[in-house]
Amino acid sequence: MSKSPVSVTSLPTISIIIPVYNGGTAFRRCLESLQLFRPHPDQVWTEVIVVADGCTDGSDQLAEAFGATVLRTPRAGGPARARNLGAAQARGEILFFVDADVMIHADTIPQVATLFKNDPTLAAAIGSYDDAPGAPNFLSQYKNLFHHYTHQTSRPEAFTFWGACGAIRRDIFWRVGGFDQRYRHPSIEDIELGYRLKQQGCSIYLCKTLYVKHLKRWEPISLLRAEFFYRALPWTELLLQRRQMANDLNLNQTTRLSVALTYALIACLLGASLWPLGVAPAGVISLLLLLLNHPVYQFFHRQRGVWFMVQAIPWHWLYFSYCGLAYGLGMTRHYLRRGRSFYRLGLKPLFSTFELGR
Repeated sequence: MSKSPVSVTSLPTISIIIPVYNGGTAFRRCLESLQLFRPHPDQVWTEVIVVADGCTDGSDQLAEAFGATVLRTPRAGGPARARNLGAAQARGEILFFVDADVMIHADTIPQVATLFKNDPTLAAAIGSYDDAPGAPNFLSQYKNLFHHYTHQTSRPEAFTFWGACGAIRRDIFWRVGGFDQRYRHPSIEDIELGYRLKQQGCSIYLCKTLYVKHLKRWEPISLLRAEFFYRALPWTELLLQRRQMANDLNLNQTTRLSVALTYALIACLLGASLWPLGVAPAGVISLLLLLLNHPVYQFFHRQRGVWFMVQAIPWHWLYFSYCGLAYGLGMTRHYLRRGRSFYRLGLKPLFSTFELGR
């Protein structure tokens, strides 16, 4: 993974930037995929910059052994700061941000280079996880397949950036100020960057053939903690600050309606203890939820079979419930901070959901 000093093609030069904090086995596999699939300099000029963000497990030494340029910080400051440090060191025209727990594919880097060569007006591009997640347990398979489905069925014109597989022109990255370093944990720093890009009229392309493989193993506690505290709550704050909610990705109208139906279902089930006939509307609402989200359940069925789909449905409904809860709590916190009374919200309830733990 040594640097090539000269680009002999008309393709833009690329700096691959990877923030890592005690990356373990997944980080080794990430580096191995870069070593295996990194194009020859005659095809695409690339450099690899690893920012070891307070690592104590030797991830920095591992990256050096693979030939990457390694930057070290004495203590962890979060991926936003780490990515900015890597970007400041980068020499490529395109900054390609990759997470330490993903593997690239053979065509990942060539696609990035071709996208920016073919469209000089393109500011940024993002991809998606592939449909073969690295961790074999159900929850990891469900979470990553759901992410894949969401990106594959969304509009090509994106409204957010994505730090796990996201490329941006270096001059534009610095023009908008880079990542917001106030995010000290893996959170929504990439989404927030995307919002600033769109506010300045920059184009973000969701390329549905640009894949990386996610290796992270999700367990119930780690998933719920990350999605609720590090994704949903700060995303709610960002939405209320920006006063915008694009009908895209996890904010589409189907998902918002599903959040409302999920809470109606919860109310009916709680009410059934006092009014047994409340079970009937609960059944109707459940049917509506199944019909409304039939495409994603059909996708799970095609990918992993009937039993996987059956297990995925309650987790999907739980997703709607905790996203709705996060929005309610986030909205309360947002308006209390500003000393506003709830009556000023009027009769305009908003429902939103979020892509949490990518």
